[in-house]
Amino acid sequence: MNAQDAYDLLMAAAVNRDCFDSHAAASVLALGMSEGDNLCARTGLDGAALDGLAARLFPTRRAALADMAGPLPEAEVEQDSVRALLMQHAGHDAPLTRWFAMMIARRAMEPDHLWQDLGLRDRGELNTLLTRHFGPLAAKNTNNMKWKRFFYRQLCEAEGFVLCTTPVCTDCADFDMCFGEETGEARLARARLTEPT
Repeated sequence: MNAQDAYDLLMAAAVNRDCFDSHAAASVLALGMSEGDNLCARTGLDGAALDGLAARLFPTRRAALADMAGPLPEAEVEQDSVRALLMQHAGHDAPLTRWFAMMIARRAMEPDHLWQDLGLRDRGELNTLLTRHFGPLAAKNTNNMKWKRFFYRQLCEAEGFVLCTTPVCTDCADFDMCFGEETGEARLARARLTEPT
């Protein structure tokens, strides 16, 4: 199943189709569904978390999502670190926030911009998601640094490491790598365009 079809199925089953959290979760799940048969491995959610998310947001798709669950591989150190960073800055410790932390941390291991790796439409949607669930962390990104770079910078600073070669970002030769435009096609839109006719 392609990502767009999976997204449409999930949103049709959403308890609240106008809810941003339903859209964001459906986006991540849809990409995971399109990438392989182990949804847990693609989303970072264990079976219980996947079931909880499905029960809360997409109850009529709960059994179908459970059928796609598989064993959750051991997380990479970086994935655990990003998840811990997110939870340290969680606006609240609700299950939905923990599930988003798991999904964001797992998808941050993918190669594209984080908003693309989450299946979101653009960086603005990622900003909304992070502000809703991890507001104190989102508020620290005052210069609009790319989110993956920002997460790693926060992690390094917490450990006492310095990533940067200059004390002022605007003087750095790598400025565009950290702060440049995040353009590109949304992965759900890309799935729709590459679908055979």
